[in-house]
Amino acid sequence: MNKPLEKIIILGLYIYLSVKACLAFQQIASGTDPNRWGEYSLSWGMAFAFLILFCLAVFVLMIVILWSPETLKLYSQIVIEARERLGIIKWILAGILLVFPVWLLQYTAWGLVFHDIYLRLFLWAMTVISIAILTSNQNSLIEWSKFVVTSLFTSSSFLIAQAFLRVTDYPFSLAWSEGNRMWDYSMMFGRELYDYPPDQPIFVLLDIGRQFIGGIPFLFPGVTIQTQRFWVGFTQVAPYLLLGISLFRFFYKKPILWLVGTVWTILLLKQTSMHPPLLISAAVVALLWKSPLWVAIPLIAVTGYFTEESRFTWLFAPGMWIGMLELTNVETQKISRHTWVRTISLGLAGMAGGYFGDKVVGILAGNAEANVSISVESVTSSIQSQPLLWYRLLPNATYGIGILLGLLIAVLPLITILLYLISIKKLKFNFWQSLTIIGCLTAFLVVGLIVSTKIGGGGSLHNLDMFMIGLLFVSAIVWYRLEQEPLKNFTNVPIYIRVFFVLMFIIPGIQPLSSLRTYEYTGNPNWLYTLVDTKSTKDLDLLPSPQTTQESLRIIQQEVELAKKNGEVLFIDQRQLLTFGYITDLPFVPEYEKKILMNEALSSSVSYFRNFYEDLAAKRFALIVSEPLRTPIKDSTFGFGEENNAWVEWVSNPVLCYYEEKILLKEVGVQLLIPKSESVNCNAQLPKDFPLEP
Repeated sequence: MNKPLEKIIILGLYIYLSVKACLAFQQIASGTDPNRWGEYSLSWGMAFAFLILFCLAVFVLMIVILWSPETLKLYSQIVIEARERLGIIKWILAGILLVFPVWLLQYTAWGLVFHDIYLRLFLWAMTVISIAILTSNQNSLIEWSKFVVTSLFTSSSFLIAQAFLRVTDYPFSLAWSEGNRMWDYSMMFGRELYDYPPDQPIFVLLDIGRQFIGGIPFLFPGVTIQTQRFWVGFTQVAPYLLLGISLFRFFYKKPILWLVGTVWTILLLKQTSMHPPLLISAAVVALLWKSPLWVAIPLIAVTGYFTEESRFTWLFAPGMWIGMLELTNVETQKISRHTWVRTISLGLAGMAGGYFGDKVVGILAGNAEANVSISVESVTSSIQSQPLLWYRLLPNATYGIGILLGLLIAVLPLITILLYLISIKKLKFNFWQSLTIIGCLTAFLVVGLIVSTKIGGGGSLHNLDMFMIGLLFVSAIVWYRLEQEPLKNFTNVPIYIRVFFVLMFIIPGIQPLSSLRTYEYTGNPNWLYTLVDTKSTKDLDLLPSPQTTQESLRIIQQEVELAKKNGEVLFIDQRQLLTFGYITDLPFVPEYEKKILMNEALSSSVSYFRNFYEDLAAKRFALIVSEPLRTPIKDSTFGFGEENNAWVEWVSNPVLCYYEEKILLKEVGVQLLIPKSESVNCNAQLPKDFPLEP
């Protein structure tokens, strides 16, 4: 590193990060003892002083390393020799350092204290440097490639840990739809858990693929809510790893590259929080790449059908992916007849499986009248049924930086690196290969952007899933065709490429790093109040105490027992209480589930809500269990403002007109509603232009 500008930039970044970290630590330490100078207790004052001295020492060390490395040559050799004497112990230490930030931030209360992102970034940077020094080769104090790979693995550890962030036996819902989603998962293999006639259908607002994957624990009796949450976390990690293992399997003779490719897969794709069925379909596509046609054609057709059944917008994805992989993997300006046959046959088989799969399955099941489930009319109707909020492509309250900028941040480092790798080897794609890559990625991008603007979406990049997997496949093609290890000889590439490599591994880890924390009840939190500078347990966002949780559960059980003697009990929310046996011996009411109500509200479905309002007016339910219903109207300056307004207009206002609150269990987020004793006319509370009551 001989360019002064590069040295100044590196030193400047360190100064900025270390100063920010010290200021954040000062906020924690200040106030720990109001009677001492600076209001620092002895222990926290010493800790703050140590951090400052440590940062200054690193600052001086960086200046020497950057401008006069020969000064430290002797000392560097001593460190290298000491490291080599450690043998296998250095790898054990590296492993401990790898998991330390996750343990500290997610599994101890210190994660609540060290919540500042700059403190966490500083901890991350020191962890990466330490591991890179421990694992570098014997002739180097720290290797650039080890620094980059360590950034990859530490960043991935945050992503994986985040998937298990809320694995707990807490019985109430942890997020807006989390509890009811577990009820959805139970329907395929655990319907016997509910008191409902087995010959009557129950509608679930969840595709078959996700029902199957999420419902696997219900194949086993006695599954607990904690086990189910662990399984959900596992399904947020394992499919990504499966895809990476499948796609980079041709590196089996180079296990390190295989491992790096696999771990990088989860790092790239986790930025979009994909659903397991699509990832499993992509893994099958990767396995079928270069497989014999007699195996690949029927399996890609089945994969197309499975993908379409999981979500109709994924209809053509497997066929397009396999076509792109097969056609672009060949390094020649003239594509052979054999390659064209493979590409076309596999691509068409995948698309046909998705498009005609329902009809074929229907015929095999004896229904000769089965029709294709997807048509231009059905797709158009689906798009038009709910408004498109195009402003969510730009910075907004629902997704701060907006879909377009968020996507650019997620993919710019990778695209820049791909273009560089192609240019240095003069790797060329012919016209048809270029058209296939650009055409497929553009199609995936357009679909993803449109779906992201649909009301109810736009809160993350998850609708760009097909595009991101397509970009992953293009990366694998480039990697294989170059027949080189992209992580070798980093010192010979331009500084901006090295920076983009680091950014490609660091950017996906920043959000999960910031989210690591514990939610478990910590007992007496007075010491946390001082360090976090708050006087309220609510500000800590911890789960209620076990006593509060059990008392809330007891109240709900008691009210349900009383209500079921007078009529039906409707669980709009918190249906997991039925799933896991917290509420028993209760006839199940499948209608009017929370997510379905929201979906129909977003579509302004008069026919659906007519039945709902008639049941409310008739006082069909002796008790309704819901989240606390509120009625404020919000605009687009609030996150999911339009969704909130639809819920208020179609659900909250009518329910609160016909029913009244009996008990509010604020700590666990549950409201118990009973019919109003007097007769009421709720025409004014029904949605605008809704047909009035007779």
